[in-house]
Amino acid sequence: MTFPSPEFDQVVAAICHGTVTDEGAGAMNVLLRSDPRARDEYLFRLELHARLASDPDLLAVPDEGDKGISQLSHEKTSGKRVLVGGLLAVAACFVIATLGMWWTPSSGQEEEPQAGSPPEMTSKAVAMLNQVYEAEWSAGGDHPLVGGPLEPGWLYLKSGLAEIVFYSGARIVIQGPADVELISQNQASCPRGQLLAEVPPQARGFRVDTPRVDLTDHGTSFGLIVTENESEVHVFEGMVSLDRAKDGLPIYLKEGEGMVVEGTLSPREIPASQTVFTPLFYLESAAAIADTECFERSRMASRALNQDASLLVHLDFEGVGASEWRLPNAGYFRTGESEASIIGCEWTSGRWREKQALAFQGVSDRVRLAVPGEYESLTLAAWVRVQGLDRRINSLFMSDGFDAGTLHWSIRSDGVLGLTAIGRNPKDYQIVASPPVIKLDRFGRWVHLAVVLDGEKGRVVHYVDGQTVIGDALRIEGPFRIGAAELGNWNPRGFSGNNPFHIRNFSGAMDEFLLYSRALTSDEIERIHSEGSPEITFSTSGELSKK
Repeated sequence: MTFPSPEFDQVVAAICHGTVTDEGAGAMNVLLRSDPRARDEYLFRLELHARLASDPDLLAVPDEGDKGISQLSHEKTSGKRVLVGGLLAVAACFVIATLGMWWTPSSGQEEEPQAGSPPEMTSKAVAMLNQVYEAEWSAGGDHPLVGGPLEPGWLYLKSGLAEIVFYSGARIVIQGPADVELISQNQASCPRGQLLAEVPPQARGFRVDTPRVDLTDHGTSFGLIVTENESEVHVFEGMVSLDRAKDGLPIYLKEGEGMVVEGTLSPREIPASQTVFTPLFYLESAAAIADTECFERSRMASRALNQDASLLVHLDFEGVGASEWRLPNAGYFRTGESEASIIGCEWTSGRWREKQALAFQGVSDRVRLAVPGEYESLTLAAWVRVQGLDRRINSLFMSDGFDAGTLHWSIRSDGVLGLTAIGRNPKDYQIVASPPVIKLDRFGRWVHLAVVLDGEKGRVVHYVDGQTVIGDALRIEGPFRIGAAELGNWNPRGFSGNNPFHIRNFSGAMDEFLLYSRALTSDEIERIHSEGSPEITFSTSGELSKK
């Protein structure tokens, strides 16, 4: 196939109408991979086909539409068979386009992206911060977050304990004060501090450099004490080799052996001792105790929120059995709705070991609830753990359909937070979107999200982990309402029965949700975050602000 040509026109038309042959799809596959002009024209015709199929003046029922965060144009639907066929054709068209861009039938293997292909998500990380205990990071350096990826660079631990897991499988526990440089997946540098390393067979060859000696493991558990004048090595299991620049000859230490290398003096043998490393060995148990203490403090703070007369919904996901489908609402006495309903979903661990959370995985997973009444202002807040942004629009909390005054709170596939407010005329809506804030480094760890719709001041403000990420003017007039709604999914109520539903399911977990009938202040949002945070943080003055 060549471009331009009548054959190209015929195959594109066949793709859009779902009648393309295998031969035609294969020829289009080859052409799109090699000709950027054909690729541009192909995508243009797809877009044209989609817009014609969804033109409200031609095919849509008036006053129906899907105004999602990433759909700034009107995407209308109707019950007409021609529109259903058009939507299905567009879906098939995009599938074929994807296959054409990323898959070669002759090889059946993934290939390197070609010019013009969408860029893949990348990361420079070589390790992750697995857990901490009373960790305080020095001012001026990075303040890593538990569960977050770590790129090559320096970590300055002022006090406490921190466990770092390298992507090679090696694990080190450092005790502050300690300075550690992450170099690669299998190498680090430690100019000062105490360090305990556990190196599994797959990470054999893991290396730690110190000012006096460079240590290479040969399947070991070892400890290091590094000061300005000397490096002290203790081998608890397996064997290590020590390299000194002075003579270039390695020294091998086996289990139970140790060595002190001081300045230009000859190395001095010592027996390995675990006593000085005891706190590092017991990081797991110490962290578990601290985790329990933090959970109890957070639980008390969470219960105290129920005293706020403006709290309409408070789902803490606590005290619910694995087989239960009813989710108690602690704010029910303001709404008359005492519970929500779990559909699908599975129970998982929350912000702490003892805390429950609800995992949203499948397209059917959701929590149904109803909030009666109309309000001039509303605040929504939730603790979520994002596992992936699988949809163009990933629902956090959405009212059913597009009734006047309702809200849709979601995350776009590029990490943008959005609140959509529907006006009195369904064609009148506003999307207040943040910059891309839910990025790769936030996947897999707990994040506090909040959005405040302040009808009195005419503002919408998005928050992430207690901090403002964007505020914008509100042009949709209240009052606002929730009505029937869903956590982690969306019910497209009001669409014609023959229309396919747009999928908005959330991929991740949630272990607390709050809905207020007023606009919370920035200080209140920050306090809810800090009192519920699984992280132990310090103020800018270095004083402990939450423990």
